[in-house]
Amino acid sequence: MGVLQVLFYFFIAIAIIQYIYYICFLNFFSSLKSTKGKQKNIPVSIIVCAKNEAENLRQNLSKIINQNYDNFEIVLINDNSWDETLDVIEEYASKHHNITVVDVKPIEQFWGNKKYALTLGIKASKYEFLLFTDADCAPASDQWLKEMSSHFSNKKSIILGYGAYAKIKHSLLNVLIRFETVMTATQYFSYARMGSPYMGVGRNLAYRKELFFNNSGFMKHMEVKSGDDDLFVNAIANNSNTAICISEESFTISEPKKTFKDWVIQKRRHISTAKHYKPLHKFLLGLYFFSQFTFWTLTTILLLFLHQWEIVLAVLGFRIIIQYISVGLAAKKLKSSDLIIFIPLLEIFLIIFQLAIFSANLISKPKHWK
Repeated sequence: MGVLQVLFYFFIAIAIIQYIYYICFLNFFSSLKSTKGKQKNIPVSIIVCAKNEAENLRQNLSKIINQNYDNFEIVLINDNSWDETLDVIEEYASKHHNITVVDVKPIEQFWGNKKYALTLGIKASKYEFLLFTDADCAPASDQWLKEMSSHFSNKKSIILGYGAYAKIKHSLLNVLIRFETVMTATQYFSYARMGSPYMGVGRNLAYRKELFFNNSGFMKHMEVKSGDDDLFVNAIANNSNTAICISEESFTISEPKKTFKDWVIQKRRHISTAKHYKPLHKFLLGLYFFSQFTFWTLTTILLLFLHQWEIVLAVLGFRIIIQYISVGLAAKKLKSSDLIIFIPLLEIFLIIFQLAIFSANLISKPKHWK
């Protein structure tokens, strides 16, 4: 049996793995109808950690303050900023009685550690139910708090939300950022629906304070500079305690990075946490990336040598159709329909980009959360 024939059989096996992943995404998330939780009026603490975010706070805080909800507080954490962040926070606090200010001073043991700042904010919060977002995020509507909190119940203590990025016209970088965000959300929502939640995003995440302290907070991974959201969820989330919230009113919208350099720095920090996931999640996520990379590599090789090219093209075509349906429906659900037409090209770029990030992280590690 020749080398090309061996590669062909391997290609078929990899294609089947890809089919399984996209069918699972379709079954568990892409085709899922958005359901509203039962509206509640439980008291909620919204927690925002800010480091040098004065301008973003001026722009976004009013949208948090004006949530259509009766009983909530906002805990604003100044994480040792050197800009006007603390001044902005104190200005808003002087005008709104439901704002609590936490001014974090640096200590050597936890210098530059967002988890330490968040822990102080959680301790300062008054209420049992916590909703997290970032200073550069704004709720998509005044129903955000109501929608997210409605999914809490006696069983559900963790709510995974969606943190979108604002659309910028005529920007290739913006298209890539939003596509990566849609793909990440498709995966973590799908895994949660399958009963194996592995991450959430701090731009839009809620959980009970009791759950935080009963699981020793961030102590199991305090030394890891990032991961206040995904590592915490990965450690404690399970089939029975986790719900997802995907109504459009529950989204948050963040300002995306404007340069490739800034995006690379951000993604290096995010990707560096993956090695701390549970073994099953590392295996499944790694297999997905490996199957993507290998599928396109083998497709290119087999077509270049015209080896069984009719079958290769048929397999490729069927795989693209399944991908368009699965990812396309997910993108539509997450209000990113403009990305659908470019899905195969965006996927190829994302594979190359992620491979470069993995390689860079092997050489040096990200040191700070900002």
